[in-house]
Amino acid sequence: MTSSSNQPGNGQAPAGRPGGDLFYVPVGWLIFVMAWSVYGLASSWWLFGNSSLPDRVFYFFIGGLVTNVITILWGLYLLGLAFGRSGRFPRHFTIWQIALIVWVLARQVYVLAVPDFVFSIRGVGIAAIEIGIGLLCIYLLRRGSGAEAVYARPQTEAPPLGVSILAALLGIVLGAIVGAVGGFLAGSLIADVAQVSCFEGGCGYFAAFFGLGGLVVGAIGGGILAVWLVHRRKRKPVT
Repeated sequence: MTSSSNQPGNGQAPAGRPGGDLFYVPVGWLIFVMAWSVYGLASSWWLFGNSSLPDRVFYFFIGGLVTNVITILWGLYLLGLAFGRSGRFPRHFTIWQIALIVWVLARQVYVLAVPDFVFSIRGVGIAAIEIGIGLLCIYLLRRGSGAEAVYARPQTEAPPLGVSILAALLGIVLGAIVGAVGGFLAGSLIADVAQVSCFEGGCGYFAAFFGLGGLVVGAIGGGILAVWLVHRRKRKPVT
């Protein structure tokens, strides 16, 4: 027996989309982590030329910058798989997420073990949330959950992975430039309208804050838009 909408009347999800939209939660989490990594890179400019930090603290921050770069590049690869509707996305995302959880745990252990850092309940809480969301994403994409059927599109051939990565990189660079310039101009305009004091460069810092936000938003938005445009083109049927 079927319902009036021609769907099975037993309340189960259609075979083509097992589990509903929850399977796309990992993609949203991936985009958020990449955006946070871009913000981390953009806000760490003060490290260079700063010789007042202890070596153990300085190298910790440098390790975080390297991890942010790896996270962004690896994330671009995963976005290419996701936008290309590749059945390999669940497995590759799981590997990426496990590596990220290992980094979060190692980072937290280092912070707790090195006396140069101060214990923070907020830091532990953020790490716990990161690990919790990561474990949820791994569970959603577990083998046998049907996630492969949601992402895979075996009837068509996606654009080459190299094209997706190149487009994403170009989109990130252009988006970051446009976003930074637009954010800085918007911040300057708001500073003038709100009559922000320029004492000791206050209005300049205000505009720079908006520029930094625009850089992060523009970089992530440009990368995603570029990948989407590449995969939006009509695909060739697999022969």
